Amino acid sequence: MRMRRKKHGAERIAACAEILIAEPTTPAVDPMTYCSSERPIHLEIGCGKGDFAVGMASKYPQYNFIAMERVPDVACLALEKAMAHKEERPDNLRFLIGDAKNLTEWFLPHSIDCIYLNFSDPWPKKGYAKRRLTHVGFLELYRSVLKEGGLLRLKTDNEGLFDFSLEQFAEAGLTVEWQTRNLHASEKNPDNIMTEYERNFSEKGQVIFSAWVRF
Repeated sequence: MRMRRKKHGAERIAACAEILIAEPTTPAVDPMTYCSSERPIHLEIGCGKGDFAVGMASKYPQYNFIAMERVPDVACLALEKAMAHKEERPDNLRFLIGDAKNLTEWFLPHSIDCIYLNFSDPWPKKGYAKRRLTHVGFLELYRSVLKEGGLLRLKTDNEGLFDFSLEQFAEAGLTVEWQTRNLHASEKNPDNIMTEYERNFSEKGQVIFSAWVRF
């Protein structure tokens, strides 16, 4: 479902400028430049309305979090949510509005410690596989910005996308360290921060698939 355009969206985004990475630089810079202090950098691609990013930043102050969202009207909601929770979290969360295909314009090679893909668009139609964020083409992009030994953490409610992702990980020569077809019944659930989408679907009994992949 397409989100209705936000009234005064540009102005609302501008009001959150203190936590927004405004534009990529040429050449790209060390992402630590965007952060208030030197800590490992974790990147969420497709942050949606920001529940996961805000929750993770609060729970894990030892990390810097950068939340990336392609759609400005969605990013607006995430930014405002983070600003509303400003007093409850350390200064370790930043946002950027951009497309995953342009990662190398934002980040230096091998500068990110961990990437999160939460409920990415499964692009189920025939011929759309290359648009999936776990397609081998995107995996090579992640390889270029992740540090050696960096981690990709995937969550999805779409079993077709999950099976496709496992195939792509194997094709890319990646090691799946951990996987489950029912995250909320797994040993990692106590530390799981849910997105709004995840909460809604879990309440309806939908299982969540997850994998942790080492580069």
